[in-house]
Amino acid sequence: MEIGARIKEHRTAAGMSQDDLAARVYVSRQTISSWENNKTYPDVQSLLLLSKIFDATVDSLIKGDVETMNETIERDSTIMKRLSYVMLGFLLLMIACMVWICVQVFAWDWALEQTVPTFVLALVLWGIAMFAAAWLDRIKRNHDLITYHEILSFWNGEQVDRDTERGRRERLIPRWLKIIRAVGFMILVLAIGAFLGYGGAYLADMLLS
Repeated sequence: MEIGARIKEHRTAAGMSQDDLAARVYVSRQTISSWENNKTYPDVQSLLLLSKIFDATVDSLIKGDVETMNETIERDSTIMKRLSYVMLGFLLLMIACMVWICVQVFAWDWALEQTVPTFVLALVLWGIAMFAAAWLDRIKRNHDLITYHEILSFWNGEQVDRDTERGRRERLIPRWLKIIRAVGFMILVLAIGAFLGYGGAYLADMLLS
């Protein structure tokens, strides 16, 4: 693959930094770095913008790299779909475990130590879901996918439009704030599991009494 070297060559010749080019292509600086190091490859919209910025044809940028680029993008899209299913499935199983723990404690009056195996299972399920989520997040970052619309377009193999108001706004959010938001989402999932478990235990207690 030589497209990364060509992008870097054109960028350097134009006197632009990676940040400068990223701003004009509506992606992050990390995405430009990934392109130049051939870790990921630009999509159709990005290629069109690059060709306009560099005053070069798309063919001159990609030359014989089209097949490899398409294979890489298709592979990452397939992995993203599988990871999404894995993450969702194991999160639902974890919530089911939390419900089961609440039923054991509140409806059946089990001692807390008796629920340890179920609690450990819930932690394992949560860990697998978080591993899938981290892998999924890495793919999204590699392809600079921020909004739901961008992710859905990539998922369906369609052209990704990053030049939207929401996309620009999301890219201005600091990474530390995104991490806090993600942690908050995980806490919310755990809280939902506990709430459903308590409600299920209360209902079971009513039915059994």
